[in-house]
Amino acid sequence: MSTAPRQRGFVARTFSDISNAFVAGVARLDKSLSPSVTIQRLREHTFTISDSVYIFHIALATMWLTLMQMPPFPYKLIIPILYAIALLVPLTSQFFIPATPVFAWLLTFYSSRFTPPSWRPAVSVSLLPTLESVLYGANISDILTRFTHPVLDIIAWFPYGVVHFTFPFVVAAFLWLFRRKEMLHLWARTFGYMNLAGVLIQLVLPCSPPWYELIHGLTPANYGMKGSPGGLARIDALFHSQGYTIGFTNSPLVFGAFPSLHAGNATLEALFLSHFFPQATRYIWAYAGVLYWATMYLTHHYLIDVVGGACLAIASFYFFLPDELRGPAALTPPPNLNTGTRSKYDVYDLEDPGRGGMMLSAREFDAVSEPSSDDEEVDITYRSPVPGATSFPPLMHDAPAGKKPNGTAPSRGRGGHRHTASIASLIRGDQRGPEDGWSPVAGSFPAGVGRGRSD
Repeated sequence: MSTAPRQRGFVARTFSDISNAFVAGVARLDKSLSPSVTIQRLREHTFTISDSVYIFHIALATMWLTLMQMPPFPYKLIIPILYAIALLVPLTSQFFIPATPVFAWLLTFYSSRFTPPSWRPAVSVSLLPTLESVLYGANISDILTRFTHPVLDIIAWFPYGVVHFTFPFVVAAFLWLFRRKEMLHLWARTFGYMNLAGVLIQLVLPCSPPWYELIHGLTPANYGMKGSPGGLARIDALFHSQGYTIGFTNSPLVFGAFPSLHAGNATLEALFLSHFFPQATRYIWAYAGVLYWATMYLTHHYLIDVVGGACLAIASFYFFLPDELRGPAALTPPPNLNTGTRSKYDVYDLEDPGRGGMMLSAREFDAVSEPSSDDEEVDITYRSPVPGATSFPPLMHDAPAGKKPNGTAPSRGRGGHRHTASIASLIRGDQRGPEDGWSPVAGSFPAGVGRGRSD
């Protein structure tokens, strides 16, 4: 078989699997819009110590909403009002409750620009390059930026500036489609808390990135300085745009070099996909390796930032991963998804004759093999294994004509065994005894003459 038909068959099966998984995923959703359902569930919920984490989320959100200056009061109250409505509606709460850590991270990242100056620690401009030289013998990120090329710019830009912002949704979508919902909740929880921890570390330990060293050297930094797109400015020049320049210049967290959340997110995505979808292991880790390089090539992170982000992701993954999902249970599909099982015809890309009408269904086979209603059912209980033998045990001679030994009339119609071989005929002669209803002596029955059992 040529390669093209196989590729078309693979694409068709992949599209069919995704379509079936999407239909099954929609079927699993809670489509209720009644807040009373959520309130009833809240009343029936048994609170545990782990639920106290929501007290932390409420306190954190209250602090950032208080510090938030844009949008101003009272418009910023729209944020908690809309979030409360989303939690009350069952259709949206099934997504917003597990995603609470993600929203906590986004709120912290955005509102960090409003942190009072008295709360901010001094920015370190020499800590990271010094540790880079001490630990690795050289400034690796500086070495990687000495040679640039438009092709390398594109290779670095795509994972760093595009895939990084979209891939978390792809991972969440695949977990929702092909794995149980607790795995999707695990992704939201781990992803959200890892990024939240990373932002809090960046606020407590602010450090300048490599682009600052290239522009300002080791001169002291202050929070009034604007950010820089670094190597992504070449992408803006290549596409004649200003998107990355505007975005990074107005970043709410200019001095958040350590740890690298780009590297942390790529590592976490690689860990999840390689654990829950082992067939994607080599591809996802290749992507992570390219992104590690891109963070340094584009002058946004030192190597120690990359290592710190990867370590944070590994620690988060194994901290939140429950014991029951560390083994084969990690590959369990949703209960209503059947795309994982294929017939031998699909596996070997063969035509299933049953789909073309060449094979009989079970019902059709029964209809063909069943005797007609006019055929009398033959009792095989006392059938003689010798062809032509007509004698029966004494019990059969004593039975009335047209009756079975138990006094019931012979049955007709469905369920007949007219073509069924006698079980007794399959037994060897030396294993047969008088209790079977005939003499065990082989070859003692004359042709055409029946002989009763002698007691």
